[in-house]
Amino acid sequence: MPRLLAAAIFVCLLLPIGCGYHPAGSPAHLPNTVHTLAVPVFKNETQSYHTEVAFTQAVVRELSNRTAYHLVAGNSPNADATLEGTITGFQVNPLTYNSRTGQSSSFVITIRASVKLVDSKHKVLYQNPRYLFRQQYETTQDLASFIQEDNPAVQRIARDFAQSVVSDILESF
Repeated sequence: MPRLLAAAIFVCLLLPIGCGYHPAGSPAHLPNTVHTLAVPVFKNETQSYHTEVAFTQAVVRELSNRTAYHLVAGNSPNADATLEGTITGFQVNPLTYNSRTGQSSSFVITIRASVKLVDSKHKVLYQNPRYLFRQQYETTQDLASFIQEDNPAVQRIARDFAQSVVSDILESF
């Protein structure tokens, strides 16, 4: 009976090792040599104004909140890895119409982006060229209470994007 109990305990101790277990917040996808991350402003291949800045700031904020990496702006030669991002698509499409005025009353913003994390020797550590995020927002027809909602919608997409990118990098998805 003691042998059976010892074998059961041994198997239970090995289970976390076999399933890829690692403490929360510790990067499973990145090598131990990465301590400093450079995050230059993302490129913008669209006509959208400042979308790349919102996305870059959101990713930097998420990395600083969830990791212990030293973050540097721009392309630093001293960085162990560089996170490169590109806004590849930006569309605003009407979603619903006001039947009385014939004007759009809500819109959908669709933003596409790609991300690549490369080490100092230009080896790709993580890459996803097909991020896609959508956000709906409504407009008001009353000029006295009009609030421009497209910029807050971009900010919400940037936050969701940053959470997804950092999770993907840290959790190896």
